[in-house]
Amino acid sequence: MNRVYAAVDNFGKSILENVEEMGKILLLFLSVLSWMIRPPLKLRLIFKQMEFVGVKSIFVVVLTGIFTGMVMALQGYYGFRMFGAESLVGSTVALGMTRELGPVLTSLMVTARAGSAMAAELGTMRVTEQIDALYVMAANPVKHLIVPRIIAGVVMLPVLTIVSDFVGILGGYFVGVIILDINAGAFIKNITTYVDLDDIYNGLIKAAFFGLILSLVGCYKGFNTTGGAEGVGRATTEAVVLASISILISDYFLTAIMF
Repeated sequence: MNRVYAAVDNFGKSILENVEEMGKILLLFLSVLSWMIRPPLKLRLIFKQMEFVGVKSIFVVVLTGIFTGMVMALQGYYGFRMFGAESLVGSTVALGMTRELGPVLTSLMVTARAGSAMAAELGTMRVTEQIDALYVMAANPVKHLIVPRIIAGVVMLPVLTIVSDFVGILGGYFVGVIILDINAGAFIKNITTYVDLDDIYNGLIKAAFFGLILSLVGCYKGFNTTGGAEGVGRATTEAVVLASISILISDYFLTAIMF
Protein backbone atom coordinates (compact mmCIF):
# COMPACT_ATOMS: atom_id res chain seq x y z
CA MET A 1 0.00 0.00 0.00
CA ASN A 2 2.87 2.35 0.78
CA ARG A 3 4.20 1.80 -2.72
CA VAL A 4 0.84 2.85 -4.16
CA TYR A 5 0.82 6.00 -2.06
CA ALA A 6 4.38 6.76 -3.11
CA ALA A 7 3.52 6.26 -6.79
CA VAL A 8 0.48 8.53 -6.52
CA ASP A 9 2.55 11.12 -4.63
CA ASN A 10 5.29 11.10 -7.27
CA PHE A 11 2.71 11.36 -10.05
CA GLY A 12 1.07 14.33 -8.35
CA LYS A 13 4.42 16.02 -7.84
CA SER A 14 5.31 15.59 -11.52
CA ILE A 15 1.97 17.10 -12.56
CA LEU A 16 2.47 20.08 -10.25
CA GLU A 17 6.02 20.57 -11.51
CA ASN A 18 4.86 20.55 -15.13
CA VAL A 19 2.04 23.00 -14.41
CA GLU A 20 4.47 25.26 -12.55
CA GLU A 21 6.89 25.14 -15.48
CA MET A 22 4.13 26.02 -17.94
CA GLY A 23 3.27 28.98 -15.72
CA LYS A 24 6.88 30.15 -15.70
CA ILE A 25 7.04 29.89 -19.50
CA LEU A 26 3.85 31.96 -19.74
CA LEU A 27 5.30 34.59 -17.40
CA LEU A 28 8.44 34.74 -19.55
CA PHE A 29 6.27 35.22 -22.63
CA LEU A 30 4.41 38.10 -20.96
CA SER A 31 7.75 39.63 -19.99
CA VAL A 32 8.92 39.31 -23.61
CA LEU A 33 5.77 41.09 -24.82
CA SER A 34 6.29 43.95 -22.37
CA TRP A 35 9.95 44.44 -23.31
CA MET A 36 9.27 44.00 -27.03
CA ILE A 37 7.27 47.23 -27.26
CA ARG A 38 9.77 49.30 -25.27
CA PRO A 39 12.31 51.28 -27.29
CA PRO A 40 14.97 51.02 -28.47
CA LEU A 41 14.45 48.11 -30.85
CA LYS A 42 17.66 46.11 -31.08
CA LEU A 43 17.66 45.70 -34.87
CA ARG A 44 21.25 44.51 -35.07
CA LEU A 45 20.58 41.72 -32.59
CA ILE A 46 17.31 40.82 -34.31
CA PHE A 47 18.90 40.56 -37.76
CA LYS A 48 21.74 38.51 -36.32
CA GLN A 49 19.27 36.03 -34.85
CA MET A 50 17.21 36.01 -38.06
CA GLU A 51 20.34 35.02 -39.95
CA PHE A 52 21.08 32.28 -37.44
CA VAL A 53 17.55 30.88 -37.31
CA GLY A 54 16.62 31.40 -40.96
CA VAL A 55 19.55 31.62 -43.35
CA LYS A 56 21.66 28.98 -41.64
CA SER A 57 18.71 26.57 -41.51
CA ILE A 58 17.93 26.70 -45.24
CA PHE A 59 20.02 23.68 -46.17
CA VAL A 60 18.42 21.29 -43.69
CA VAL A 61 14.95 22.66 -44.49
CA VAL A 62 15.44 22.21 -48.25
CA LEU A 63 16.78 18.71 -47.76
CA THR A 64 13.87 17.74 -45.51
CA GLY A 65 11.22 19.36 -47.71
CA ILE A 66 12.33 17.94 -51.04
CA PHE A 67 12.60 14.35 -49.83
CA THR A 68 9.30 14.63 -47.96
CA GLY A 69 7.58 15.68 -51.19
CA MET A 70 9.28 12.89 -53.11
CA VAL A 71 8.20 10.24 -50.60
CA MET A 72 4.63 11.58 -50.57
CA ALA A 73 4.46 11.43 -54.36
CA LEU A 74 5.84 7.90 -54.42
CA GLN A 75 3.47 6.58 -51.76
CA GLY A 76 0.51 8.52 -53.13
CA TYR A 77 1.08 7.15 -56.61
CA TYR A 78 0.92 3.53 -55.46
CA GLY A 79 -2.26 4.25 -53.50
CA PHE A 80 -4.08 6.23 -56.19
CA ARG A 81 -3.06 3.79 -58.92
CA MET A 82 -5.46 1.22 -57.48
CA PHE A 83 -8.32 3.61 -58.25
CA GLY A 84 -6.96 5.03 -61.51
CA ALA A 85 -6.52 8.47 -59.92
CA GLU A 86 -2.79 9.02 -60.33
CA SER A 87 -3.35 12.63 -61.39
CA LEU A 88 -4.41 13.46 -57.80
CA VAL A 89 -0.86 12.89 -56.58
CA GLY A 90 0.03 16.52 -57.21
CA SER A 91 -2.82 17.96 -55.15
CA THR A 92 -2.15 15.46 -52.36
CA VAL A 93 1.50 16.46 -52.15
CA ALA A 94 0.68 20.17 -52.26
CA LEU A 95 -2.05 19.95 -49.61
CA GLY A 96 0.10 17.78 -47.36
CA MET A 97 3.06 20.13 -47.61
CA THR A 98 1.19 23.42 -47.21
CA ARG A 99 -1.19 22.34 -44.47
CA GLU A 100 0.85 19.99 -42.31
CA LEU A 101 4.22 18.59 -43.28
CA GLY A 102 5.78 21.86 -44.38
CA PRO A 103 5.26 23.81 -41.14
CA VAL A 104 5.60 20.81 -38.80
CA LEU A 105 8.76 19.25 -40.23
CA THR A 106 10.37 22.65 -40.74
CA SER A 107 9.67 23.55 -37.12
CA LEU A 108 11.05 20.25 -35.85
CA MET A 109 14.23 20.65 -37.89
CA VAL A 110 14.72 24.24 -36.72
CA THR A 111 14.05 23.14 -33.15
CA ALA A 112 16.81 20.57 -33.41
CA ARG A 113 19.24 23.04 -34.96
CA ALA A 114 18.40 26.51 -33.66
CA GLY A 115 16.23 25.84 -30.60
CA SER A 116 18.89 23.65 -29.05
CA ALA A 117 21.52 26.29 -29.79
CA MET A 118 19.42 28.96 -28.05
CA ALA A 119 19.19 26.81 -24.93
CA ALA A 120 22.91 26.01 -25.03
CA GLU A 121 23.98 29.64 -25.57
CA LEU A 122 21.79 31.09 -22.83
CA GLY A 123 22.58 28.19 -20.54
CA THR A 124 26.29 28.79 -20.94
CA MET A 125 25.78 32.49 -20.26
CA ARG A 126 23.82 31.63 -17.13
CA VAL A 127 26.33 29.21 -15.60
CA THR A 128 29.25 31.54 -16.42
CA GLU A 129 27.36 34.43 -14.76
CA GLN A 130 27.22 36.56 -17.91
CA ILE A 131 23.48 37.06 -17.44
CA ASP A 132 24.10 38.22 -13.86
CA ALA A 133 26.62 40.71 -15.25
CA LEU A 134 23.89 42.19 -17.46
CA TYR A 135 21.76 42.83 -14.38
CA VAL A 136 24.73 44.52 -12.71
CA MET A 137 25.14 46.80 -15.76
CA ALA A 138 21.40 47.67 -15.60
CA ALA A 139 20.80 45.93 -18.94
CA ASN A 140 17.71 43.71 -18.90
CA PRO A 141 18.67 40.27 -20.28
CA VAL A 142 15.14 39.61 -21.54
CA LYS A 143 15.39 42.69 -23.77
CA HIS A 144 18.89 41.94 -25.04
CA LEU A 145 18.93 38.13 -25.21
CA ILE A 146 15.41 36.71 -25.46
CA VAL A 147 13.35 39.28 -27.41
CA PRO A 148 15.58 39.13 -30.56
CA ARG A 149 15.43 35.31 -30.54
CA ILE A 150 11.64 35.26 -30.18
CA ILE A 151 11.17 37.76 -33.01
CA ALA A 152 13.57 35.82 -35.23
CA GLY A 153 11.71 32.55 -34.57
CA VAL A 154 8.27 34.02 -35.30
CA VAL A 155 9.42 35.83 -38.48
CA MET A 156 11.73 33.24 -40.02
CA LEU A 157 9.68 30.05 -39.53
CA PRO A 158 6.99 31.11 -42.05
CA VAL A 159 9.75 32.06 -44.52
CA LEU A 160 11.42 28.69 -44.11
CA THR A 161 8.03 27.00 -44.45
CA ILE A 162 7.49 28.69 -47.81
CA VAL A 163 10.85 27.30 -48.94
CA SER A 164 9.93 23.85 -47.63
CA ASP A 165 6.53 23.90 -49.36
CA PHE A 166 8.06 24.94 -52.68
CA VAL A 167 10.85 22.37 -52.75
CA GLY A 168 8.46 19.68 -51.45
CA ILE A 169 6.04 20.25 -54.32
CA LEU A 170 9.00 20.41 -56.70
CA GLY A 171 10.25 17.06 -55.38
CA GLY A 172 6.77 15.61 -55.78
CA TYR A 173 6.64 16.88 -59.36
CA PHE A 174 10.00 15.31 -60.12
CA VAL A 175 8.98 11.90 -58.81
CA GLY A 176 5.43 12.02 -60.15
CA VAL A 177 6.02 13.44 -63.62
CA ILE A 178 9.62 12.60 -64.46
CA ILE A 179 9.99 9.21 -62.79
CA LEU A 180 6.44 7.81 -62.60
CA ASP A 181 5.25 9.40 -65.87
CA ILE A 182 2.14 11.15 -64.54
CA ASN A 183 0.70 13.68 -66.98
CA ALA A 184 2.33 17.01 -66.14
CA GLY A 185 -0.72 19.10 -67.08
CA ALA A 186 -3.05 17.07 -64.87
CA PHE A 187 -0.51 17.14 -62.05
CA ILE A 188 -0.31 20.94 -62.03
CA LYS A 189 -4.01 21.51 -62.78
CA ASN A 190 -5.11 19.50 -59.75
CA ILE A 191 -2.76 21.52 -57.56
CA THR A 192 -4.33 24.80 -58.71
CA THR A 193 -7.82 23.31 -58.40
CA TYR A 194 -7.67 21.82 -54.92
CA VAL A 195 -5.12 24.00 -53.12
CA ASP A 196 -6.52 27.33 -51.94
CA LEU A 197 -4.67 30.34 -50.61
CA ASP A 198 -6.27 29.65 -47.23
CA ASP A 199 -4.36 26.37 -47.07
CA ILE A 200 -1.09 28.26 -47.55
CA TYR A 201 -1.99 31.08 -45.17
CA ASN A 202 -3.09 28.71 -42.41
CA GLY A 203 0.13 26.73 -42.79
CA LEU A 204 2.15 29.92 -42.41
CA ILE A 205 0.17 30.93 -39.32
CA LYS A 206 0.94 27.55 -37.82
CA ALA A 207 4.62 28.01 -38.68
CA ALA A 208 4.73 31.38 -36.89
CA PHE A 209 3.11 29.81 -33.84
CA PHE A 210 5.60 26.94 -33.91
CA GLY A 211 8.44 29.46 -34.21
CA LEU A 212 7.16 31.15 -31.06
CA ILE A 213 7.05 27.81 -29.24
CA LEU A 214 10.54 26.62 -30.16
CA SER A 215 12.23 29.95 -29.45
CA LEU A 216 10.32 30.54 -26.21
CA VAL A 217 11.00 27.06 -24.85
CA GLY A 218 14.65 27.18 -25.91
CA CYS A 219 15.17 30.57 -24.27
CA TYR A 220 13.32 29.54 -21.10
CA LYS A 221 15.34 26.36 -20.63
CA GLY A 222 18.62 28.13 -21.30
CA PHE A 223 17.78 31.16 -19.16
CA ASN A 224 16.96 28.97 -16.15
CA THR A 225 19.89 26.57 -16.44
CA THR A 226 21.60 25.39 -13.26
CA GLY A 227 24.32 22.86 -12.53
CA GLY A 228 27.27 23.93 -14.66
CA ALA A 229 28.23 22.16 -17.87
CA GLU A 230 26.04 19.16 -17.05
CA GLY A 231 23.10 21.48 -16.54
CA VAL A 232 23.67 23.08 -19.95
CA GLY A 233 23.49 19.69 -21.64
CA ARG A 234 20.38 18.76 -19.68
CA ALA A 235 18.67 22.07 -20.50
CA THR A 236 19.46 21.67 -24.20
CA THR A 237 17.97 18.18 -24.30
CA GLU A 238 14.89 19.23 -22.36
CA ALA A 239 14.39 22.23 -24.67
CA VAL A 240 14.38 20.08 -27.81
CA VAL A 241 12.08 17.44 -26.31
CA LEU A 242 9.60 19.90 -24.78
CA ALA A 243 9.48 22.13 -27.87
CA SER A 244 9.00 19.16 -30.23
CA ILE A 245 6.19 17.70 -28.12
CA SER A 246 4.54 21.10 -27.78
CA ILE A 247 4.68 21.63 -31.54
CA LEU A 248 3.06 18.27 -32.26
CA ILE A 249 0.33 18.77 -29.66
CA SER A 250 -0.44 22.33 -30.72
CA ASP A 251 -0.51 21.22 -34.36
CA TYR A 252 -3.54 19.06 -33.63
CA PHE A 253 -5.50 21.88 -31.99
CA LEU A 254 -4.52 24.43 -34.64
CA THR A 255 -5.56 21.99 -37.38
CA ALA A 256 -8.89 21.34 -35.65
CA ILE A 257 -9.52 25.10 -35.43
CA MET A 258 -8.35 26.11 -38.90
CA PHE A 259 -9.55 23.23 -41.06
